Amino acid sequence: MSEEKKGFFARLKSGLTKTRENIVKGIDNVFSGFSTIDDDFYEELEEILIMGDIGINATTSIVEKLKEQVKEQRIKVPSECKKLLVDNIKEQMKVPGEEYSFENEKAVIMVIGVNGVGKTTSIGKLAAIFKENNKKVLIAAADTFRAAASEQLSEWAKRAQVPMIASTEGADPASVVYDAVNAAKARDVDVLLIDTAGRLHNKKNLMEELKKMNRIIESQMGDYKRENLIVLDATTGQNALNQAREFKEAANLTGIILTKMDGTAKGGIAVAIQSELGIPVKYIGVGETTSDMHRFDPDEFVDAIFKVQISKDEEDVSEDKETTEENAEE
Repeated sequence: MSEEKKGFFARLKSGLTKTRENIVKGIDNVFSGFSTIDDDFYEELEEILIMGDIGINATTSIVEKLKEQVKEQRIKVPSECKKLLVDNIKEQMKVPGEEYSFENEKAVIMVIGVNGVGKTTSIGKLAAIFKENNKKVLIAAADTFRAAASEQLSEWAKRAQVPMIASTEGADPASVVYDAVNAAKARDVDVLLIDTAGRLHNKKNLMEELKKMNRIIESQMGDYKRENLIVLDATTGQNALNQAREFKEAANLTGIILTKMDGTAKGGIAVAIQSELGIPVKYIGVGETTSDMHRFDPDEFVDAIFKVQISKDEEDVSEDKETTEENAEE
């Protein structure tokens, strides 16, 4: 693991402390409170996972698979199936490798989400990530609805040292996209990042606006890879899931950027969103700097929540086993 990745994993692990307390403490109680695996055990486990914001669909799938594995492997003691549970949660969140193919191609990335979720910050961080990977990046400030939106985005563009196309407040967002598309082609840009308005109160207008932008992009940049990423605030839990549903109706969402994972007890929502909507979490944010956003890795994420406990439990089981064997020899 690279130093950068180690550093991010440490921040993720630290940031997920409240999520860990919210989910793992309850799971530990279930595993220590039952001496046999029965219906009550599974029922308690389901309740803890749902209460931990992992969601009904994901929880049902995780627990059903666990039941099958316990039966197949003839496991009798709860502690022996804890690792299976963790592996099943990881499996629930796997993102196919081709989901990131846009990172290696010329791409237009439209960033969607309500105001206050960290949309502007996420665009700035993405711009910095692509720039560090030697990509030519251009930002389009197509959120002309919110006052000071382009000024905030401009600050991030300066930090990432990438150019930005903007217009005046209240201008037609599609006209900004039109200018940005032409500039991207003229400058042979690798990645065009488009900020969009964060309003949901009039879904019809939003849908028409997005359709208009899409028509411009399709007609001018049809050979570019397309991504529509929604930014969701992890601290809002189930509300984030509802936002994703709303925007899914208005746009063809291809991925999720999950922000503000540091300090929230609702980190389990990452599992729920992916399972409920079939949209993969592609990036995760645990802080304010550009190095605090990373490509999402489900193994890292779940390990950050469970690893310490799993390692300790395995050591305890191993020690118990050794003691039993020693006693048998005596």
